[in-house]
Amino acid sequence: MSAVRQPPAPQPHSPVSTWGAVSLVAGREISTRIRSKAFVWTTVALLVGVVLGGFLLSVVGDQGPAAQKVGVTSGAEALGPQLEAAGGAVGTEIQVSEVSETDGREQVADGTLDALVTGTPASFTVVVKEELGTTLAPVFTGLAQQAALSGAITALGGDPSAVAQEIASAAPTVEALEPAEERDPAQVVTGMVGGILIFIALMTCGQLVAQGVVEEKTSRVVELLLATIRPWQLMAGKVLGIGAIGLIQLVVVVGGGVGTAFALGLVDASSVNLGATAAWVLVWFVIGFVMYSLALAALAALVSRQEDVGSVITPVLMLMMIPYIIGISIGPWDPENPLVVWLSYVPFCSPLLMPIRIALGTVETWEILLAVGLSLALVPVLVWLAGKIYSNAVLRTGGRIKLRDALRAS
Repeated sequence: MSAVRQPPAPQPHSPVSTWGAVSLVAGREISTRIRSKAFVWTTVALLVGVVLGGFLLSVVGDQGPAAQKVGVTSGAEALGPQLEAAGGAVGTEIQVSEVSETDGREQVADGTLDALVTGTPASFTVVVKEELGTTLAPVFTGLAQQAALSGAITALGGDPSAVAQEIASAAPTVEALEPAEERDPAQVVTGMVGGILIFIALMTCGQLVAQGVVEEKTSRVVELLLATIRPWQLMAGKVLGIGAIGLIQLVVVVGGGVGTAFALGLVDASSVNLGATAAWVLVWFVIGFVMYSLALAALAALVSRQEDVGSVITPVLMLMMIPYIIGISIGPWDPENPLVVWLSYVPFCSPLLMPIRIALGTVETWEILLAVGLSLALVPVLVWLAGKIYSNAVLRTGGRIKLRDALRAS
């Protein structure tokens, strides 16, 4: 009886190098996502928002507060210089012009003038269309009080002009124990915009990593991929690919914002170092993305349905929200606040707080390098921990896997 011939055993595939496996996965992520409409439209929307925001700041900065137009008749012409000086004292620009009473009343009625002053400096009347606004009310109140004081001084035989000069030059002596540091508006805006952009980029790209992990588990594609490459290589390639996409998007948006700011002269009179700030935003995005995406990829491997992703990644997203809220609400106005300063050195918090402090110019180079070093020192630990969880959980389908079970599995 002739022996039954067995089919030849399948020959093992030629091994793929570590970098080759990671680069293949990363290339697949980049080629797939960079052509997606969601990526293109999100990038365009962010870029348009930043550019339009720059134009809006330019327009608002050029316009400044509206000047108050006041007409004076010939009898009250001497009040013109006093009106301008009184307006300047309260931070209001007042433009004074001499008009006849008839023309002045017509211009007040049609809105050309905000107010008309008639009578004499000692006894004047203010003509308005409806009411004296809050901007001009303190100015004319002060003039009326000054006129009353001058009349009383004259009645007593004094020199009103000499008394007025003494009053104008009088000022209290103020000693501040902790004088408030003036903030450059451009630095504040740059810090806020940088903090918001890096938060959006980290949040968006981190969720893409988590959703991609679960998507591959659901479609069973991961089983085919892991027949050729190791689990940690698949995770590393996914993180690298999505991180590259996020970095490209952020470079486009930040570059558009920096170009708009320089083109419109928004930082010409500012002390903000826009180029260095933009560069550090990109650096901190890379550092923050590596940390957050490793944590999110590992946690996402614990579930097999997209509906369950939110429940496992919520703790990490909340961890991201805390420094973001502190950075945006406190950082731009008080970058030396102890809470902001100390949290800016803590890994996971540094990427969202340090760029704001850098934009405001309140951090030394050694502080930045210290924060970078502390964050990078944590990355190898995260790689080992995330790789262990991902390897033990990514092939297990069904219900949600407990974290301790994923850590215990061999």
